[in-house]
Amino acid sequence: MGQIVKLIELVAGLDELDSEDIIYACEPWTADSDAMVTPEDPESGLPFGMPPEAADAGMTYFLEVFTTREVVEGWLNNLDEKPTLAAICQRVIEYAINDA
Repeated sequence: MGQIVKLIELVAGLDELDSEDIIYACEPWTADSDAMVTPEDPESGLPFGMPPEAADAGMTYFLEVFTTREVVEGWLNNLDEKPTLAAICQRVIEYAINDA
């Protein structure tokens, strides 16, 4: 299924991800959290269709890729200059914690 990478790497490559996929990440969520993006697996029997590999790695549901894109695009559209990748990742984490 999905490859384990850092959450910040997934945020950096959002445009390359399938919008229907789901991001899972290890808590506490930070830019350096191990993360994985995979299609939902309704047959897994796990919450949010989590694939067993994500569960075995200690990950939890983070956000859908399309939602993450919307959060980033909406935030960037309201800024005068583009923030750093670390700031973008932190904004996504704050959304996942407080608004999702």
